[in-house]
Amino acid sequence: MKVGFYGHVRQYHNLKEEIDAAIFEVLESGNYIMGPTLARFEKELAAYCHMKHAIGCNSGTDALWLAFMALGIGPGDEVITVANTFFATAEAVWIAGARPVFVDIEPHTCNMDPTLIEPAITDRTRAIVPVHLYGQMANMPAIADIAQRHNLLVVEDCAQAIGAAGDTFAIGELSDAACLSFIAHKNLGTPGDGGAVVTNRDDIVDRILALRNHGSLKRSYHSMGYNSRLDDLHAGLLSVKLKRIDQWNDRRRQIAAMYSEGLQDTGLQLPYEKPGYRHVYHLYVIEIEQRDEMLKYLNQAGIDAKTHYPIAIHQQEGYPWGQPADLNVSLPLTERSAARVISLPMFPELTPEEIDYVIHTVRTWEG
Repeated sequence: MKVGFYGHVRQYHNLKEEIDAAIFEVLESGNYIMGPTLARFEKELAAYCHMKHAIGCNSGTDALWLAFMALGIGPGDEVITVANTFFATAEAVWIAGARPVFVDIEPHTCNMDPTLIEPAITDRTRAIVPVHLYGQMANMPAIADIAQRHNLLVVEDCAQAIGAAGDTFAIGELSDAACLSFIAHKNLGTPGDGGAVVTNRDDIVDRILALRNHGSLKRSYHSMGYNSRLDDLHAGLLSVKLKRIDQWNDRRRQIAAMYSEGLQDTGLQLPYEKPGYRHVYHLYVIEIEQRDEMLKYLNQAGIDAKTHYPIAIHQQEGYPWGQPADLNVSLPLTERSAARVISLPMFPELTPEEIDYVIHTVRTWEG
């Protein structure tokens, strides 16, 4: 049996009539950029997230650095974040002109360890950027408390966690802004790039709106800005999908529960969901010492398992900006996890037969 890693083609087939109609509506309207379909989606997204504002951008990466710039983060500033995430998290900090400072992670959730934040704070620290890794929110109450006591900004990297929540909080409630990604394989994805900033801060909205559109809030009037707009075609498609995001996240949680039940007593480190938290399982990640051997075995058996993220950012050859890897950074839990991670297929359209096959194949591996 072949089990793919991505399900967006199946998702399109399931919604083909609605998606095609939404695209056709935009094409017929002639309003393809900064049009009414984008405005409608932004309102829908803000309402879904229970936030005052949602601003569409052309990627999750741009959402991050536009938020940083709107908040005044720039050259000379330091931003505390994690290294076990997609490169874009730190890349956005560098694009804004600031410097990422990495702290280690909690051993079970693999999210930022709040107890390590204060020792990393210097007189140059301006912000904290927690990453809600794999679909589970970081400990935002602890992070927000530290930020408040030290007068720091908080920007959430929510690229993998739309629809996630904590026991007493939701995305964006305890931060200055939260940044989303809509690339195809995300829980809410479009066939291409896309992203958004959601925020309750009225004072940064116009700045982000201008930055994403060549510094313009009014036609023909410009200041310094960029071209980072979410186009109406993608917005229309995302509007169709947003109505199903909770249903799809519930299905991801069901699949995760099936995986966890089927893989118990295997010796694998399985995902840990904090009590009271709503994990939306963008990824279902197991850890094992013989990662490369098991990954090869799964791939040869037809299971398109992958690794996220096998090289921590501070160990990348391109960190930072073409410089050698930073040998002075010590992140033992981050490095241990990076060397052990395997992501099993996870998307709402997985069939029971495919799920059973993945479980059976993992269990029959003899390392």
